Amino acid sequence: MPANILVVEDEPAIQELIAANLHHAGHHVLRANDAEEAIHLVRETLPDVVLLDWMLPGMAGLQFARRLRSDERTRDLPIIMLTARSEEHDKIAGLEAGADDYLTKPFSPRELLARIKAVLRRRAPQMTEDAVEIGGLRLDPATHRVTGDGRGIELGPTEFRLLHFFMTHAERVHTRTQLLDQVWGDHVFVEERTVDVHIRRLRSALEVSGHDRLIQTVRGSGYRFSAQTE
Repeated sequence: MPANILVVEDEPAIQELIAANLHHAGHHVLRANDAEEAIHLVRETLPDVVLLDWMLPGMAGLQFARRLRSDERTRDLPIIMLTARSEEHDKIAGLEAGADDYLTKPFSPRELLARIKAVLRRRAPQMTEDAVEIGGLRLDPATHRVTGDGRGIELGPTEFRLLHFFMTHAERVHTRTQLLDQVWGDHVFVEERTVDVHIRRLRSALEVSGHDRLIQTVRGSGYRFSAQTE
């Protein structure tokens, strides 16, 4: 599934090479030459992954990673550190600063894409094309199909994204604000009751197979997707 990837790299040739390979793989690329520019881009549009060079002019990559981790809005943002430093203590420093992965230059485009896919699977499984199945309900992002006990279920695009997020984050309680940020985007300004409208539509679509029961209302908190009985 295409992801919005922020490349923070001050060397033009390397930045261009990374961006070209990401574009070729179908991803959307945002570019920053330093941390200050990256901060502005993250403020405007929250990316799905950050590829972060260690050595940057001004604020260093490690410092920027720590800043992302200290902000509630970006603390779960996947970060892959890119660096020529290959010593063990350097890798440890990068991971302790909050990086999810560490890629030593030079690296192959195939390895970079594999690392991106792996970190998305861990941090943001709703961004992958891996099929997910819970309690007889199956959703396949690659084919955009949903089935309940083998029976096809028709969903609108928003309901599909909402169900995909629920199924890849099962058993967790999500507030309406969190669902708006994750499904609609944190810079899309819609009312919280919009979530309730789409929850009702999703439940209605799932009634045909009895899977509407998996979407549970948690009084005073929000919603949870669970195969366990309330």
